[in-house]
Amino acid sequence: MLSKRFDPPPSKSFSKNHKASKSNASFSKSHGITKHRHESRRRLTTSMSQHMEDATLSPDSTLTPSIVTLIIGRDQRIFAAHEDVLSASPWFQQALADQYADPQSGKRIHLPDDEPEIFSSILEYLYKGDYYPRLVHNKRRNSWEIEQLDEERGPCETTIYHHAVDGDILKDTVIYCTAEKYGMEELKRVALRKQGLQSGIQCSTILASARYAYTHTPDTDSKLRAHYLALIIRSRNTFKRSGTMQLEMFNGGTQLFFDLFVALCNHVDDISSSASNTPRSNRHFF
Repeated sequence: MLSKRFDPPPSKSFSKNHKASKSNASFSKSHGITKHRHESRRRLTTSMSQHMEDATLSPDSTLTPSIVTLIIGRDQRIFAAHEDVLSASPWFQQALADQYADPQSGKRIHLPDDEPEIFSSILEYLYKGDYYPRLVHNKRRNSWEIEQLDEERGPCETTIYHHAVDGDILKDTVIYCTAEKYGMEELKRVALRKQGLQSGIQCSTILASARYAYTHTPDTDSKLRAHYLALIIRSRNTFKRSGTMQLEMFNGGTQLFFDLFVALCNHVDDISSSASNTPRSNRHFF
């Protein structure tokens, strides 16, 4: 997979000053994002090229030489990937089947609403079966963990700035929603598991990510939405003191808070049912 910047006409691009001020205003230093954002883009270019070379040069490779050009995001970053690899996604398979390859430039797909960093992770998953940092199984504890960070690749940002919400949201949430869009069920499971291993996330980030999840998943989704409802309930002592939570509920505009109300009612019912089956001397009153 190759990645490089495409220089669009001035009328379609953001100025460098605008992008720099957006990064400084929106990224939390505690996540180490502002400091490493440009470094990670340079590493992305190298790592994407290596993924593609590894897949092409492998003796066991059965990939056809057909390469698809993908133009991603508002700043129109260019990626390239094998058509066979992209076709593992039903969405890409259909999009490519509907295209005729140009003899000069081949097949091209424009995805202006996607974030380049997220799409890089999508391609990494398609080529390698996971994205950095990877999930590893601890056999001794029989549990899943996030791998130790690679010094060469640098720190991993758990959140990204997303232009659609003009703020920080959890990277794994965006990957889950993107996988939903592209029909990649296994990637959804990987992203969901990784989210369950995150800790120390700010209330504002959790709420922004939950709102994004509700906007970009169907009403039938029972995984990611439930994850956020359970997370907020477990952290209710923090959220009930949160001014961000109060403001979000006041603004409304999402199914999230009704679902949260129903989930809290069910939680209280479970506690009441459990208490009714417990001897009076052992009951705990809150």
